[in-house]
Amino acid sequence: MGKMVRSLFTKIITIVLVIGVLLGSEVKAQSTDISNPQVTTENGTLEGINDSGVYIYKGIPFAQPPVGELRWKAPQPVKGWGGVKQAKQFGPRCMQRPVFGDMVFRSDGMSEDCLYLNVWSSTGDSDASLPVLVYFYGGGLMAGDGSEPRYDGESMARNKGIVTVTVNYRLSVFGFMSHPALTAESPHSASGNYGLLDQALALQWVKDNIETFGGDPGNITIAGESAGSISVSAQMASPLSRDLISGAVGESGSLLGALSAAPLKEGEKAGQKFQEVLGAGSLSEMRKMPAEKVLEATAKEGVQRFSLTVDGHFFPRDPLEIYRSGEQADVPLLVGWNSQEMAHQFLFQGKQPTPENYEKLVGDLYGENADKILELYPGSTKEEVLKSATDLAGDRFIAYSTWKWSDVHSQTSSSPVYRYYYSRPRPAMASAPKNSNTPPPASGAVHAAEIEYVMGNLPRNNVYAWTEEDYQVSNIFQGFIANFVKRGNPNGLGLPQWTSLQEGQVRKVMQIDVNSRLRPVEHQDRYEFLDRLSYPGSE
Repeated sequence: MGKMVRSLFTKIITIVLVIGVLLGSEVKAQSTDISNPQVTTENGTLEGINDSGVYIYKGIPFAQPPVGELRWKAPQPVKGWGGVKQAKQFGPRCMQRPVFGDMVFRSDGMSEDCLYLNVWSSTGDSDASLPVLVYFYGGGLMAGDGSEPRYDGESMARNKGIVTVTVNYRLSVFGFMSHPALTAESPHSASGNYGLLDQALALQWVKDNIETFGGDPGNITIAGESAGSISVSAQMASPLSRDLISGAVGESGSLLGALSAAPLKEGEKAGQKFQEVLGAGSLSEMRKMPAEKVLEATAKEGVQRFSLTVDGHFFPRDPLEIYRSGEQADVPLLVGWNSQEMAHQFLFQGKQPTPENYEKLVGDLYGENADKILELYPGSTKEEVLKSATDLAGDRFIAYSTWKWSDVHSQTSSSPVYRYYYSRPRPAMASAPKNSNTPPPASGAVHAAEIEYVMGNLPRNNVYAWTEEDYQVSNIFQGFIANFVKRGNPNGLGLPQWTSLQEGQVRKVMQIDVNSRLRPVEHQDRYEFLDRLSYPGSE
């Protein structure tokens, strides 16, 4: 009997110990579930915020401040720190002029010291291996910030289990100026593209550190809208970053036609002209000038946009050649554009949208090719003119370049390409001013209209009176993106079936709206003709 009792007692003790170990491991996994969670990166320890189960770390430095002698140089890896660094406030936004009225910032002011990123995660468990989304903001490579509410990662983290990252990168003259003196001092004989190099270093930082936030370093999807989408197409093409990613999402834009890369010599000439505008005698003098003075000079008459460059380093050769030869990242791509990327007024420049005026402007723009453009974008009535001029303006602005990206990647990679067409107009403004200057609501989805829907951030934008249908569209769009980030495929329960461009005999596109549906690709002839005009003799 004594033996039986001792045996039973031993079993009970063993069970208790096992339960204790299991409970202990669970407690360990949830040990950061406190109001001030901490993580330890390769650079040091960070203390963030626990917002009801979403762990938020803001203003994380991923590079040394690009100031002084580091102005107009490739970003340098961030130096480590001792103790605990507070990560509860967004870092400063990069130097920029207020060129876009729809940008709302939560950043800690503006500074040349701006290379920070932000992380949202639904777990404090470093073994969670959650999929990762890294989002690049838009703004024409002239403006934008990772703190903008429309890019906030909380919804993706809380509702979709995706570790979400937003990244700051240098803009305008600080991010993209080339100059012969910069090329000469570079170990790669390259200059410009500093904003893209910032993004690439941030991706490397995410690869090296995201596991401590619960992310999977082997499952990183990059995404962006407008200039952010152009950045995604650039990162896919560069040998510095293409091996760091497992998927890509592009919303309206690619460098294959929009903000394309210029030859290095061309960029250097623009930099020399800007030096004259500044009145500086040398590169050293330019580096010593206050950042505010340099930024101010970009607004002067005659100063052109600072473009990407084929620098021989970030881009070993022209990006189109890289894509055509299949040397870009061979990863799934989800890409598309909106139904009203640009208004017809952009073409008419104050003139009335009549058939006569439309025919003249097409003739002025396209010369001997005008008849073919009028065939593809007809304008025999005012209604036709309004529709065709809107389509042509949007295609010229950004839709064609997005089509080109999806088309060439679908032909030269082994990965699927999922193309969308977003057509949901925003609702009326919540408190629109009642005066004659108030613009009428858009008839289609304007440029950048999809961002809050994609990221699940409608509640963060109180400008518009969102309806139940808007939330329905957001649930669909965010669901597609979340599935794609997780598996490289947008399909999932409760969503319309979406086939890639390469599947089946007929290419199909997902039209995302209140009644989202897969339909055959339309207007292929338009884009093929624009393609021939853009790259004559290169078929």
